[in-house]
Amino acid sequence: MIIPSTQQVVIPNHFVIGGTSRFVFIGGPCAIESEQMSIDVAGSLKEICDKLGIHFVFKSSFDKANRSSVFSPRGVGMDKGLSILQKVTDTYGIPILTDVHESWQCDAVGSVVDVIQIPAFLARQTDLLVAAAKTGKVVNIKKAQFMAPWDMQQVVNKMIETGNDSIVLTERGSSFGYNNSVVDMTSLIEMRKIGYPIVFDATHAVQKPGGNGINSGGNRSYVAPLMRAALAVGVDAIFAEVHPNPDMAFSDAANQLHLDSIHTILEQAVTIDDIIKK
Repeated sequence: MIIPSTQQVVIPNHFVIGGTSRFVFIGGPCAIESEQMSIDVAGSLKEICDKLGIHFVFKSSFDKANRSSVFSPRGVGMDKGLSILQKVTDTYGIPILTDVHESWQCDAVGSVVDVIQIPAFLARQTDLLVAAAKTGKVVNIKKAQFMAPWDMQQVVNKMIETGNDSIVLTERGSSFGYNNSVVDMTSLIEMRKIGYPIVFDATHAVQKPGGNGINSGGNRSYVAPLMRAALAVGVDAIFAEVHPNPDMAFSDAANQLHLDSIHTILEQAVTIDDIIKK
């Protein structure tokens, strides 16, 4: 039995994250590549999650602003990306998550999505946190690769002082030497002490930042085992990027999951989560 988060977070008009509820799945392609792919992947993931009894949040990014190389594709841009995300939610009635990199983006993004995400590299950027908080949306903050789990308390305080306590915290691994990330599962326990729902980012946890020189490497074969381990420790949501053909993806090609593998992976996840949360 895990110790539930003391603060459940409601995604308005959808569902609750936290407590003793079954984990929420946050997933989708790393970057928005086209409207049709976004709609197709969202539909497939929704169908799988509905069958397994999992609440689902669709995730995809309109701009990958922290690419390794200036020549790497970044995505479709904010205006087109938000239009595509609006089409996804209109089509399926599912909540949407996307990330922001600059304060001025928050109002526009908040007018479309249900959850605003703060990337790990930007977790301590006060102006960005305040702007995201002021939208009143749920804000998912990824713990930076260079931060200790208890350091996230100060990040949470910035949100609360701005008047928004709809906060979710994500573990995505820590830097371990050059071009390598590792996951300390005790981080999930330590961040839970802050009192907010905890997400495990299973695909970025296996990333090797800049590991291929002009782009990041990774090893997707580690994703499912680490996901199972995190669920055994006890988390409120699983984050995983999913693509129909990961090796051809705009970004994070080495660590995104194949869409055709996700049903089995989530089926196993449900089994573990249900045991832990009995």
